Amino acid sequence: MPRKAVALILGLLATIAGAQAEVTADQVADVVWKYFTQLSTSTKDQLQSSEISKQLNTLFQDKVQAASTYAAHVQKQLIPYATELPARLAEDAERLKEQIRQEMEQLHARIAPRADEAQQQISQAIRDLQARLGPFAKQLQAQVNKDAAELRQQLEGLAEKMQAQLQENVGNLQTVLAPYADELQQKINQQVGDLAGKLAPYAGEFKTKADQTVAELGKSLLPLAQGAQDQLNHQLEGLSFQIQKSAKELQAKLAERSENLRLSLSASAQELAEKLQQDTAGLSGSVGPYLQDLSEKMEQQIQEFRQTVEPYGEDFNKLVVEKVEEVRRTLQPYAGEAPDHLTFLEKEVRDQLASFFDGLKHIGN
Repeated sequence: MPRKAVALILGLLATIAGAQAEVTADQVADVVWKYFTQLSTSTKDQLQSSEISKQLNTLFQDKVQAASTYAAHVQKQLIPYATELPARLAEDAERLKEQIRQEMEQLHARIAPRADEAQQQISQAIRDLQARLGPFAKQLQAQVNKDAAELRQQLEGLAEKMQAQLQENVGNLQTVLAPYADELQQKINQQVGDLAGKLAPYAGEFKTKADQTVAELGKSLLPLAQGAQDQLNHQLEGLSFQIQKSAKELQAKLAERSENLRLSLSASAQELAEKLQQDTAGLSGSVGPYLQDLSEKMEQQIQEFRQTVEPYGEDFNKLVVEKVEEVRRTLQPYAGEAPDHLTFLEKEVRDQLASFFDGLKHIGN
């Protein structure tokens, strides 16, 4: 990556961090990586109105207002300067691509005499990976089913209580049912919060088991790559980075789906609360069918959540196995293309930003 570009970005981040901005390294890395990858295909005119440029501005604009005039100046210079970067980024990417190609040539030369043994080791690693991750995928599926059933039971029980109150207190519905509507909202927040908390650790557990397999694979291949250990380690680092990225994506998807469920259920509960606030004649006639509709709607929302989240574990397993398969293909004799250099370029970007933010924490302490 061009040094001037890194200096501009880190200079901006330093000023923002000084203003106690709530910006994480991962958030910035996500935007910066999308930004740089888009630069390779954007013209100057396209870039000025691109979505990535808007994301950078959105991420920083509130923080710049609270920071120094220098930060505002850096931001103004950042986007215009970025229009000059596509050629430099392409040049850096090509250089990295050539470096990886040379590494793979050296690695192939060292492993070639024992290529069959190397392939057997990778095949064994894939079997180990499937054996380790398979049970976790089933556990995640079982946890989703269990939590969804508990959530459904809790909300159905409350809806049944409201139905009973509806039959017994036709003349005073608004007063009687209003507390139940509040309790419904509280239960939604509590139960979905508990559900999200139970699902959150699974991404880390998947990653731990996958990392264990990669570490064992590295140990088994190291004796076969004498003289090219650094090149082998570089490839395994790229594999570990992709696993880490997949685990973070899994964690984000689980959190997002849980929050979406909470929002959809809360919207249904809010609709009921608004219904109860209506001070019109014949309230019982309108609320009765709606309570039944509410139960059916919540049942559908929970079912959709379950069906969506259940396959996430298996999907993660397949993705990780595919990444290990890619390593196997690249280590085969006379392998075609070298590993995707963009993976290593992204890893460098994220490592630099993580290191920078870590340095800020030490300075603050």
